Amino acid sequence: MKKQFRVWSSILVLTSCSTLLFMASCKKDGASPDNPQTKSEPKVETVTKAGGKSVCYVEVNSNSLLNTGKYTLTTGGQQLFDIAIIFAANINYNTTTGKAVLYNNPNVTNVLVNKNTQIVPLQNKGMKVLLSILGNHQGAGFCNFTSRAAAKAFAQQLADTANYYGLDGIDFDDEYADYGNNGLPQPNDSSFVMLLDELRKLMPTKIISFYYYGPAASRLSWGGKKAGDFVNYSWNAIYGSYAVPNVAGLPKSNLGPAAVNIQSTSQSTANSLATQTKNNGYGIYLWYNLTSTDKHVYFSGVSNILYGSSVTYTP
Repeated sequence: MKKQFRVWSSILVLTSCSTLLFMASCKKDGASPDNPQTKSEPKVETVTKAGGKSVCYVEVNSNSLLNTGKYTLTTGGQQLFDIAIIFAANINYNTTTGKAVLYNNPNVTNVLVNKNTQIVPLQNKGMKVLLSILGNHQGAGFCNFTSRAAAKAFAQQLADTANYYGLDGIDFDDEYADYGNNGLPQPNDSSFVMLLDELRKLMPTKIISFYYYGPAASRLSWGGKKAGDFVNYSWNAIYGSYAVPNVAGLPKSNLGPAAVNIQSTSQSTANSLATQTKNNGYGIYLWYNLTSTDKHVYFSGVSNILYGSSVTYTP
């Protein structure tokens, strides 16, 4: 099944700390995402262990991102999760300006503005932290920009946010846009590729990932360019299943055909998906919906297959 519990407000009224509608993020210490006092240095991705990467989405409306850092391989001590994803910010639509705007709800904002306690500790463990961007029922999405200028303007918001908060990259999840709302157009073939192209120019060394789902999944090439030219990773979006994302240009090591919902996918299914991933030579295993409950036994089933080690939980 797809991601659950996603009831996102379509109201554009932001909190008092989100006075800039362009970014919809809190100011801190007199700086803004558009004009930050300091920006993080680009981070070069490193492989933390053999056997591929484990990627984990966390619903920060109800769970702490820090839970991803509590699991390590019993043998070797490396982190189980290589990439932790903040789920989720939104692409909203400003009816006054007629532009797409990035919106961080209060829970996402809390993680970002408290990056020193919520993000940096994970990065210090060698993990990468991404911000996932999701539609919000307002008609604005990744697939209906009608000009390169409009795509570039939204890409700039994403890059500014990633730089300002020291994130390692941006994840795209083309769900819940409700294309057509607010009189906005339906998806077109050029929009998503243009957006990726512009974002890669602004974030040459950061990660761009694609949750393989929605209209964007069938609009991955245009004008002689393809999504695989710009994204680092793509993974299957249907939990409990095995399906290789059809993203031309990405090698097996950067594709994740296995996806599990930690709260609902059985141990036997999770183990089977891990075996297929390993036997077929793919490099990503996707987890979703990590909570505060100790799941090291469940994770060990998969980890023993992928990494040859059980998992240790450290509260």
